[in-house]
Amino acid sequence: MIGSGFQNIFKIPELKKRIVFTLALLIVYRVGVHVPVPGIDSLALAAFFAKAEGTIFGIFNMFSGGAFEKLSVFALGIMPYISASIILQLLTVVIPHLEQLKKEGEQGRKKITQYTRYGTVILSIIQGFGISVGLESMSSPGGAPVVIIPGWAFRIMTVITLTAGTAFIMWLGEQITERGIGNGISLIIFSGIVCRLPSATVNIFRLLSTGEMGIFPVIILLALMVLVVGFIIFVEQGQRRIPVQYAKRVVGRRMYGGQSTHLPLKINTSGVIPPIFASSIIMFPATIASFINIPWMKNIADAMRPGNAIYELLFVGFIFFFCYFYTAVTFNPVDVAENMKKHGGYIPGIRPGKRTADYIDKVLTRITLGGAIYVSAVCVLPSILITRFNVPFYFGGTALLIVVGVAIDTVAQIESHMLSRHYEGFLKKGGAKVKGRF
Repeated sequence: MIGSGFQNIFKIPELKKRIVFTLALLIVYRVGVHVPVPGIDSLALAAFFAKAEGTIFGIFNMFSGGAFEKLSVFALGIMPYISASIILQLLTVVIPHLEQLKKEGEQGRKKITQYTRYGTVILSIIQGFGISVGLESMSSPGGAPVVIIPGWAFRIMTVITLTAGTAFIMWLGEQITERGIGNGISLIIFSGIVCRLPSATVNIFRLLSTGEMGIFPVIILLALMVLVVGFIIFVEQGQRRIPVQYAKRVVGRRMYGGQSTHLPLKINTSGVIPPIFASSIIMFPATIASFINIPWMKNIADAMRPGNAIYELLFVGFIFFFCYFYTAVTFNPVDVAENMKKHGGYIPGIRPGKRTADYIDKVLTRITLGGAIYVSAVCVLPSILITRFNVPFYFGGTALLIVVGVAIDTVAQIESHMLSRHYEGFLKKGGAKVKGRF
């Protein structure tokens, strides 16, 4: 059972050491979230963020684990690293040198990682300077300035502090990936989102005690959360398996190949990238418009807030676009078909080469449609609950996708460590994995 599975973790010294190391570094990260940048009026900043709720600042705040609204040393969070990684992935399509590095194996990946670090520092400097300049013009609704003593001294200090904070988070993530358990960058984002759970739980109990919310809506909310999480797990592990047959080859006195396998295509190949990009693109002009004191600009800003029909329609449209765009960038059917042909593999009933590439592309296009519908439904549902039915749903769809996805990957890594040492996983055989088919 699950209890015995957790007990087996502590019977494996290496796995125990990795988990303790991961938790220790995550604690270091959470402590750093509460260390503020000097020269800031924290009360005026908190009042400003309360007023600017529902703008692009909310996205940055989610990925920074609440550090952005406190303007701590980790205020930029890991977003510059994620942005640099995505930019490099997109550039591999248009820059032959990067495409060649991607095909060179371990050495090529190390070089791309190095470029990603440089890009992270550059983006952190640019974003840090923009934030420092923007803070000088910000004030609370009462008129109190956010920056106590504005000027170049504050700007330079803020840029250095925020860039160093992002570089440190990047280092923490790499250390967790190398010496801990799970993907370090993903776990840092995961911890920032999950840390909101206790306050959300306390607030629900407060609403119950004051009579603002009945016990029946709470039960419905909990049941809905369980259903949504179960649905996300089912779809995230769902695959479309294309059968692949390898021809027999005789090399010397040995015969190779002849086995049957499959090519797994995930339903949601693009992960959480589409909703992140979609919400950022929609909220950016809305955020700019909210700072301009012109009536029609204010109306645009209000129309582009989550929960409004225009926002939701644009949000779904951009999710569909980025699902297909990011899948096309990261998965190349032509390369897959060529590799299969090179190793003597073929799809039964399909000619090797271009026909195989066209068939894979056709299947991928169909399942990406299902993936886009799934991501849209998960991301739009919380907004509908909050705005239409006044339900205190404290986690957006993007946050739920990240939390569940990271949890699945981390548990899978723990399972592999346990099974490689002949220990049972968290669940008994047969029910250990949720398998989905499309």
